[in-house]
Amino acid sequence: MKKATWIRTVFLVGALGALEVACRSGAIPATMVTAPSAMVTTLVKTMQSDEIGGHIEQTLSAVAIAMALSITGGFAIGFILNWFPVLRRAFAPFLAAYYAIPHFAFYPLLIVIFGLGSTPLIVLATLFAMVAMIVATMTGLDRVPRVLLKTARIHRLSLLDEIWRVRLPAAAPHLLSGLKLAVAYSFIGVIAGEFILSTSGIGHEIAFAYDNFDNPRMYALILFVLAIVTAFNMTVYAYERRLMRRRGI
Repeated sequence: MKKATWIRTVFLVGALGALEVACRSGAIPATMVTAPSAMVTTLVKTMQSDEIGGHIEQTLSAVAIAMALSITGGFAIGFILNWFPVLRRAFAPFLAAYYAIPHFAFYPLLIVIFGLGSTPLIVLATLFAMVAMIVATMTGLDRVPRVLLKTARIHRLSLLDEIWRVRLPAAAPHLLSGLKLAVAYSFIGVIAGEFILSTSGIGHEIAFAYDNFDNPRMYALILFVLAIVTAFNMTVYAYERRLMRRRGI
């Protein structure tokens, strides 16, 4: 594990160092990519400005709501579909083809239903992220070892105890994978929607910087989004590794 961490760290530092040298030497023009150090400097200046706070608050609150709805809703639906095979067989074709649907095409309809504001973006991001959690939940529950279920019956656990103490812990790795995907898709749904369809938010600010050839600000905001998503996923990953160590894996 430590060796893999070192390899990952060396690769990341090396890639950033190479990009810094290429940008500073002129091998990569500033009109294409700014140096990582310039991204950080611009990000610090941007965070100190008064107007960025409202955009960040809008985006992160919309992402948080979409995450909560997609994770809880996706888990509940996935659990129900797993528990009732008839429903699962009925909805399996829709789940298989779901991500072939262009979700942003429904944005005008969502505006008609929910009006202007952040609600349509939240609904759009939730719809985009929820199916990943549904599929992860069903996959995790499908792969609960039969020996654990037999052991639960031998010990005469109640149905709720069996679910809480056996099925969910055994399915935890897949549930955490679904959670990470739901988080990523929530960010994609909200920020991509703001990029194209909104007049405020981080996505809109990135698009505005792009349209005005403000590369330092654009890359600084992209770095901000990447940092948030990476920090969250690394937190979940650390918990997942600790869970695996407790199981002796």
